[in-house]
Amino acid sequence: MPPVRPAPMRQPRHHRVRWVASPPPGAWPQRRKPVAERYSGPPSYPVPPRWGFPNLVWRRPTAVPGTASGEITAGERLRVITRSLLPVLWTFAALAVVASAAEIWRYVLLVQSRDSALSTSVVSVSDSFVITAGLLTTILSLLPSGLTVWWLLVARHAAADVSGEEPPRRLWHVMVFVLVPVVNLIMVLPIVAELEHAVLRRTRETRPKPSRLVLIWWGVWALNWVLLGLVIVWRFRDGVQALADGVVLVALTDLSAAGLAVVTALLVKRMSGLLAPVAEKRLRLLRVLKVEGAPDPERRERPAASAR
Repeated sequence: MPPVRPAPMRQPRHHRVRWVASPPPGAWPQRRKPVAERYSGPPSYPVPPRWGFPNLVWRRPTAVPGTASGEITAGERLRVITRSLLPVLWTFAALAVVASAAEIWRYVLLVQSRDSALSTSVVSVSDSFVITAGLLTTILSLLPSGLTVWWLLVARHAAADVSGEEPPRRLWHVMVFVLVPVVNLIMVLPIVAELEHAVLRRTRETRPKPSRLVLIWWGVWALNWVLLGLVIVWRFRDGVQALADGVVLVALTDLSAAGLAVVTALLVKRMSGLLAPVAEKRLRLLRVLKVEGAPDPERRERPAASAR
């Protein structure tokens, strides 16, 4: 058997030890807890003080140029646009109804002309009525359309300022989805639904769900564009029946335009009321007229040597 060798001895390991000295408890003086002072009532003065606030009503702070107070916010700009847009929409709706009535009158005259001759003066008045109302409606439609698009862009910025988030779509996306024909029939609904979502201060995680008013507005919007396209196509047809059908289509188009203006005015008023600040004219200043049941205040006698 080979000789058994002893196992080598292990060298002891030197562990690094860090000594930390901490003072024993109670070595440092403890901080004194502040003693709460007793409430001795409101301050009192031996004589009426000569300092105080100026005898003025509340007023808007002076706007300093170059600072945030001098900038017009999106909410204030939206309130000004809404104040101009609503009367224009209601005026256009009334004018569109008048234009539709003129077309209906023309259709009635066409029906009467099948069995009897018509008066020349009546036909002339009807034609003048139709041409004047149609031209005014067509020309005036550009004003509410432009103001509504402007209101939409400003409302997006106002809703972004209120919610503290950036608008979900870029500006050129909104312009394309609103102004390009055929595309705006479908894509205008997400634009308005996203605006309503931001106006109601809903979170970005929740999916925009259009309200009933927005769905009604979109339905009237699509109906108006479809009728307008049918009127343009119907102009290329010939014949007496095509002329009569064209008169009916124009009357329906004018009625749909009036309905679109009314629903747009309601939608603009609702969203602007949630976004724009309250106008100063709508505020009522309260004034204290009488106090009942309150104890009489304690009064000190005025020193005889005090200055009056």
